[in-house]
Amino acid sequence: METNLTKGGFTLPGESGYEELTLKMAEKWGADVIRDSDGTVLSDDILNAGYDIYSTICIIRDHNEWAKKNPDKLQQTFLVTQPKVASEDSLTFHLMDDFYPDQFRVNASSASQKYWQVYDRTTETEVNPRFWAYDAESGNLTVSHLIPWHRYTVSFLAYRIWEEISMYNHTTNNWDKEHLMQIDPVYPETQEYMKQWLRDWCESHPATNVVRFTSMFYNFVWIWGSDERNHTLFSDWGSYDFTVSPRMLDQFADAYGYRLTAEDFINKGNLHVTHMPPVKTQLDYMDFINQFVLRFGKELIDIVHAYHKKAYVFYDDSWIGVEPNGKRFADFGFDGLIKCVFSGFEVRLCANARIGTHELRLHPYLFPVGLGGLPTFSAGGNPTLDAKKYWNQVRRALLRAKIDRIGLGGYLHLVEGYPDFCNYIADIANEFRTIRSLHEAGGPSVLPIKVAVLHSWGSLRSWTLSGHFHETYMHDLIHINEALSGFPVDVSFINFDDVVKQDLSKYQVIINAGKAGTAWSGGANWNNADVEETLTRFVYEGGIFIGVNEPSAVCGGECVFKMASVLGVDEDTAAKVCHGKWEFYEMPDAGLIPTGSYIHASVPVHLTDGKAKVLASEDGIPTFTINDFGKGKGVYLSSFETNLENNRLLLNLLLSLTGNSNSDFITDNCNTECAYFPAENQVIVINNSNLIQTTSVHTPLGVRTFRDIPAYGTVIQTLV
Repeated sequence: METNLTKGGFTLPGESGYEELTLKMAEKWGADVIRDSDGTVLSDDILNAGYDIYSTICIIRDHNEWAKKNPDKLQQTFLVTQPKVASEDSLTFHLMDDFYPDQFRVNASSASQKYWQVYDRTTETEVNPRFWAYDAESGNLTVSHLIPWHRYTVSFLAYRIWEEISMYNHTTNNWDKEHLMQIDPVYPETQEYMKQWLRDWCESHPATNVVRFTSMFYNFVWIWGSDERNHTLFSDWGSYDFTVSPRMLDQFADAYGYRLTAEDFINKGNLHVTHMPPVKTQLDYMDFINQFVLRFGKELIDIVHAYHKKAYVFYDDSWIGVEPNGKRFADFGFDGLIKCVFSGFEVRLCANARIGTHELRLHPYLFPVGLGGLPTFSAGGNPTLDAKKYWNQVRRALLRAKIDRIGLGGYLHLVEGYPDFCNYIADIANEFRTIRSLHEAGGPSVLPIKVAVLHSWGSLRSWTLSGHFHETYMHDLIHINEALSGFPVDVSFINFDDVVKQDLSKYQVIINAGKAGTAWSGGANWNNADVEETLTRFVYEGGIFIGVNEPSAVCGGECVFKMASVLGVDEDTAAKVCHGKWEFYEMPDAGLIPTGSYIHASVPVHLTDGKAKVLASEDGIPTFTINDFGKGKGVYLSSFETNLENNRLLLNLLLSLTGNSNSDFITDNCNTECAYFPAENQVIVINNSNLIQTTSVHTPLGVRTFRDIPAYGTVIQTLV
């Protein structure tokens, strides 16, 4: 194993005016790269200090002079008004009433208005465009020929006049400077401007080794409201709504042979959130945008390479259309990918991309407050404790997947006055370099357990739902992903087409988790009889099907589990109110269920034939069952929340049901986890709790006991 683990693989945010601090922290943290952050620059003293330099560009923003001369080249989105009830045969809508006026401006052009729609939401029918008119001076749209007591909405296109990440950084850090706009590369004029701007930029930044694109062209959707009581009207990390414009929609119609409407995006006011199963129009449009982003994005990357610089992409912010898990990603020609991370599944999300360099941007960011609004580097904050908790989540996934670099973002001057934080980051950096060196010598041992997570998006959205953990915590699957991210098992993500086209025998376990109707449970995909048939045969022949919450649920008048025969449970419905219920007795398995593990009842279910073994229940509702089906088993969990005890419960299930209960390198204390790197013969044990822990590990050379591991601590031993 590499002996010098005190330098390299670390990217530090520098700041002009804080040269002494920048170089001091670079030395302390073992940085080999210094980067700029949004709103900062690097002075010559920093640029000439012998470090590689990352320079951040957001190719679509910070072009206000050009944008002001070309206001029709700004990016756009569809917006929809709140429904209004007609009390007579006409209504007037002031289109911007509901929206943050600093973010949006109505696009009232004729090219735009041909895509506007007024909808009767009572009957879900469009109002004839002859019956409405927009007055640009007042901002009002008046509709006539309405049916009294019906609900109506207006869907319209609006320019986005303040780039959303700049808007967030601006308001979070209380900046007092001009709002940055975002320009749209769908226009040839914008493309020519961007290419010349990038050439000029590359020539004026000779010290830059890596150009970090943040990210490409289109940001995830983040719609702010006019009322502070509901400031974020809509946010979805995977949504394509911010890519629209009349030109883009016209080009789509030419390419695909049919025309999209506002309603294809607005979807009754629901929009097409990533948590819902995608529909054909949505998938076609996503594919179209991906082709466009790749085509023009590659032109920009080629320019960067022509100046002998590397091109990295940030897997956040304006990443829409890049799709790092998509079939075309390698065609961009990026040299590296950077992902900001809060959790283990985000580490796996980054590591899963096919690219040369994988880099993590750790939290907490060097901001006065965090994303949730709580203080970080400000009065009342505890950034050291925050860093420990985030690292604790990240580290377990780092043991399973190789990451090449880590670093921080934000404003370095904020660390002044926080020496404990500076010392802890130094410890993290050294620990990361140690883990990385183990991966470089050879990967960790993996149990012969192949798990497939089944949902509507499949591999395209491997290891993610729709944002960071704190944005998607309410979904069981994100908790499943987080637990799996640190397990010594092989994990794949498949969709419902894969079920009927792939050979499922390569998997031992298939997991389907989520609420009925969501992308994660699958919704109408379960109406395909081939899916039910294939999975039923998979279990009967020896596979394991784990269902969580409302797995395989299809809802019409009632919700039912299509895999009920395999699971041995089905959802209670009004249709079953007169039917008898099988009595059951809990048969808890102490070897399977760790002390402190608990599965809450989220769905009322009943046993289908009384044969399923009930391991846990709540208020008379089975919450954890195992059902024998042929040579395999169906497992039902009413819910799943990631924590130390529940993570071990899931791991125990995988071990037990696949016949791997006596495997080596599994700790006997659920507060701890273990990985073995055979190339270096190293065992690494981590303490995931905030208390001192002792744990034992069975190895081929006997049981090893690791005593008094510090809170959040790491121990590495050679196996001899």
